[in-house]
Amino acid sequence: MIPYEFIYSFTKSILLIDDAIRWVGITDKQGTLINERYREGVVLLLNEEENEEYASNAISRQRSRVKFEPKIGKLIYAFGKYENVSRVTIPISENYYLLLTLDSMEKKVDEIIMSKVIPIINQTKEKFTT
Repeated sequence: MIPYEFIYSFTKSILLIDDAIRWVGITDKQGTLINERYREGVVLLLNEEENEEYASNAISRQRSRVKFEPKIGKLIYAFGKYENVSRVTIPISENYYLLLTLDSMEKKVDEIIMSKVIPIINQTKEKFTT
């Protein structure tokens, strides 16, 4: 089991790396939301129950993508743009996933993910494999 203190500091560090990040969640491979944090002052679009359902559905979609990995490679991140928010699912390890929502008007999502979020995941990945 990953120490809660680490999960707490990890989600906090992800939330603080860019002002466009609205909400951060960590889920396990069953889709159970382990921890979540949101940007101070942000109006949440989903309630706690809806966030838990979102996490479960995101991991279910991820499991369906795995069968294509031998042909297209491992998922780096999955992105969905909606009218009110952008959503991102990022595998951390075989057992854990990072879920993000970002402001819908943010145009540099790939840059934020690849140059800010992924490096933090890579620096801490070994803590998610225990």
